[in-house]
Amino acid sequence: MEIASQNSKIAAERPDEYDDLLGLLLEHASSPEAEHYAREIATACLGENHLWQDMGLPDRQCLSDLFETHFNALYVGNSANMKWKKFLYKQLCDKLEVSACRSPSCGICTDYENCFGPEVSGTRPM
Repeated sequence: MEIASQNSKIAAERPDEYDDLLGLLLEHASSPEAEHYAREIATACLGENHLWQDMGLPDRQCLSDLFETHFNALYVGNSANMKWKKFLYKQLCDKLEVSACRSPSCGICTDYENCFGPEVSGTRPM
């Protein structure tokens, strides 16, 4: 099954999560094309791989460039270069004042590599 149609099926099964992600992205839209990309990103966030992989992009830098152009406030907000899918979910948790981190700061969290480590093609994020 093609990545986009597989992700769309998952999005239909989790509409509240999709709506929350879409709303977050649209709140930070910074270009006329942002709504189109927001829908693609929100759908791809529900996939099982790194966001850039679930979007069918060649690498993470392409995704970062997309955020810089179309969701600049989120791009600037990700100053520590957190993996994009983790970053978006962290934004949702912060908005709801839900602490998902097991440690008082990311720098000492045992899951640090899952959020900030390198993204290798063909691997699934934790």
